[in-house]
Amino acid sequence: MFTGIIEDIGIVSNLKEELDNLHISIKSNITTELKIDQSIAHNGVCLTVVNIDNDEYTVTAIKETLDKTSLNTLKLNDKVNLERAMKLGDRLDGHIVQGHVDQTATCTNIEEANGSWIFTFAYDTSLNNITIEKGSITINGTSLTVVNSKKDSFSVAIIPYTYEHTNFNTFKAGTIVNLEFDILGKYVAKLVDLHKEN
Repeated sequence: MFTGIIEDIGIVSNLKEELDNLHISIKSNITTELKIDQSIAHNGVCLTVVNIDNDEYTVTAIKETLDKTSLNTLKLNDKVNLERAMKLGDRLDGHIVQGHVDQTATCTNIEEANGSWIFTFAYDTSLNNITIEKGSITINGTSLTVVNSKKDSFSVAIIPYTYEHTNFNTFKAGTIVNLEFDILGKYVAKLVDLHKEN
C-alpha cells in the first residue's frame, strides 16, 4: 500500500532482458535504507527488490507488467519516481494507492500557468476507467487531483515542488505515463456495471 507521495527520484543505471523479464537497476538516495524483498513503487508500479549493490538496487518486471505499464519504455539514465510502501500509523498525505497500474496514458499538452503547470493526458476509455472533477488520480506514482475531467482525457495542476521533486519535469507531449485510478471510483464503476448486467 502506498500514498502517492514520491520519496526520491531514482536513475535507471542498467536494463537487462532475461527471457520475458526485464531486470531494472536503479541508483537512488534511499538504496542504503532498502532490504531484499522490499516493495517499492517505480513510476507507480509495485516491484520487489531482488538485489542491492552499494547505491544501486535491482527489481524485476515480468511480461504482464511490461505489457500493461510504461516500464517497457525505460532507457538508461531515465528518472523514475520512487516510493516505499507506507508504514502502519503513517499519515496518509496523498490517497490510498495500491501500486497496481490500471493502464497507460499519453501526455497531450503542457501549459505554464503563472507559477504552476497544467498537464493534460489522454487515455483509452475501453477499459471503463473514469476520472471525476476534484477526484484522485495517480500518475507515475504521484497522487494528484483531477482539475478537468472529460470522457477520454483529464488535466492536473502541478505545483513547483512537485515539478522539481518528481519526473514530471521530464514530460513532453507524447510521453507515456502509468495511471492508477482511485480505488473507490473503481469499485463504484464495477457496481454500476454489475447493476446494468442484471
